[in-house]
Amino acid sequence: MPVISSQKIIKTARLSVVSNTLLTICKLITGVIIGSVSIISEAVHSLIDLIAALIAYIAVKKSSKPADDTHPYGYGKFENISGTIEALLIFIAVIYIIYESFEKLINPFPVRIPIIGVLVMLFSAFVNFFVSSKLFLTAKEADSVAIEADAWHLRTDVYTSLSVMVALLIITIVESFFLKNIYWLDSMAALLVAIMIIKTAWKLIMKSAKDLFDVSLPDEEVGTIKNIIRSNKNIAGYHAFKTRKSGNKRFVEFHILVIPKMTVYRSHEITRDLKANISSKLKNVDVTIHVEPCDNTCTPKCQEGCLIKIFRIENTQK
Repeated sequence: MPVISSQKIIKTARLSVVSNTLLTICKLITGVIIGSVSIISEAVHSLIDLIAALIAYIAVKKSSKPADDTHPYGYGKFENISGTIEALLIFIAVIYIIYESFEKLINPFPVRIPIIGVLVMLFSAFVNFFVSSKLFLTAKEADSVAIEADAWHLRTDVYTSLSVMVALLIITIVESFFLKNIYWLDSMAALLVAIMIIKTAWKLIMKSAKDLFDVSLPDEEVGTIKNIIRSNKNIAGYHAFKTRKSGNKRFVEFHILVIPKMTVYRSHEITRDLKANISSKLKNVDVTIHVEPCDNTCTPKCQEGCLIKIFRIENTQK
């Protein structure tokens, strides 16, 4: 399967750093000028996004390095560490936003010229939607958990920016036509931002952290690999099946059983075909296969992956 170049991944990560820097400055200045806690909360959110983008940028540069003597399995774990740190940073942002929101609910603070905040939030939502869309596309092509985490950071920012924009728009309308202030709505919008961020953070930390513990590949991918093994009529069985993922790199290991008299050359051809077929179905996969002779001694470890019984049943049905 085609693999996206590391330079394109790095370039996309750099775009996120630039956009987050500009939006953080823009939101912070606007929030301070008009006195909006929701926009200041959004500035903090964008600051966390910026830190996350920087971490992702460093992670994809590091993880793109080829395997070497000190890291024979490559540097893919840097992406998983990056995604986990990004998720934890979101939780820190949430704590700050909740604190500021309750502070302003208890002591309401007037929002000056809220229409400026509306325009800034609309601009922020547009920029983040555009950048996050590019990040999602790159993450899918590269199978990069660090870029995907960064994309979710920005896509969440789109929703929270729109929420803040709506709140400020309502404040503007009520203040203009009904001559009443509902500044508490600004703090409620900030709390809504916090709730949405928590949900995203939890999803990110569950996805990025699990590969640090060498969790098996998803059931769908494991099923694809096993179907490829079972479809090879020259294999009597398989066992010691293991899979894991590091960054965007998949690692697959298993033993196959063949007839004892098979030549080394023929068994090598079988392993070569298996690797080629698995690589055609999964991206960035490293397959290790150990060949063993099948002497018809059905040990417990061979039972699950025994293919002789399957082939006999298929031949009987024919």
